[in-house]
Amino acid sequence: MIAKEKSGEQELFVSGHRACHGCGMALSVGHILKATGKDVIVVTPTGCLETFTSPYGYSPWRVPWIHHLFENGPSIASGVAAALKAQGRIHVRVLVIGGDGATFDIGFGALSGMLERGDDVLYICVDNGAYMNTGGQRSGASPMYSSTTTDPAGKISPGKSQMKKDLPAIIAAHGAPYVATASVAYLKDLEKKVKKAMEYHGPRYIQIDTPCPSVWGFSPDRTLEIGRLGVQSGLIPIIEMQGGMLTNVLKIKKKIPVEEYLKSQKRFSHLFRDGQHQKEIEKIQALADINIQKYGLLKDVEDKR
Repeated sequence: MIAKEKSGEQELFVSGHRACHGCGMALSVGHILKATGKDVIVVTPTGCLETFTSPYGYSPWRVPWIHHLFENGPSIASGVAAALKAQGRIHVRVLVIGGDGATFDIGFGALSGMLERGDDVLYICVDNGAYMNTGGQRSGASPMYSSTTTDPAGKISPGKSQMKKDLPAIIAAHGAPYVATASVAYLKDLEKKVKKAMEYHGPRYIQIDTPCPSVWGFSPDRTLEIGRLGVQSGLIPIIEMQGGMLTNVLKIKKKIPVEEYLKSQKRFSHLFRDGQHQKEIEKIQALADINIQKYGLLKDVEDKR
């Protein structure tokens, strides 16, 4: 901290909050604000991020920060953006940082409205694949065959049977000028995308894969490793879309089978008991292979030239 103060760089999301050890979300937020700079107003719906950053009397936020209801983050942000425009404060930008529950599910209607209106808001979803703040209930972002508290694996059920909602594609279909995915395991790429998004006006969207050691079930010191495994398997494609067109992808240097990623987490451990779920594992592998083909994720001979 002293070195940063001497260099003139100010931390905008400081330590001392109450996130779990190894929280991918907390790590992401620090780098998001490093990329945006201080001239932002952050809007955060109910969820993990709101809970661990807002104990009474304490705050890690060094920028203006607003907490509101679970479902209306995009609406609040749109109002703030309209007020800033009316005041002529065009240098101040509006940023939503919300979890997957508020983004994929509860706040999706408000998000769709924000996109349709073309409001000048950057919406960032820190996606950990369930409602972690209340114990790990299933969300639209929960991956297929993961075990959650509301869709648990058992003798009959292999876990959540539905595929994860492809929200980046849905948002791109709204006509958003900039849509991207990122991972906490690739922080330079994350910062680069946030900076690029800040150069645009209108509704923009970035979805960040943020592994959760507490509910996914892995050691807190493996957060970045787990994130990399997801990307290298093809299950977590890292892409950019501008004007609805795919413009850039993060190539996979060495493809790994999805089993390496799944075995690293307790939420998928049921798939490897008694050899009863090989078909489910094959379906997950098929999803990864589809991503790899659809987005051209594998490095090939031309990439190496």
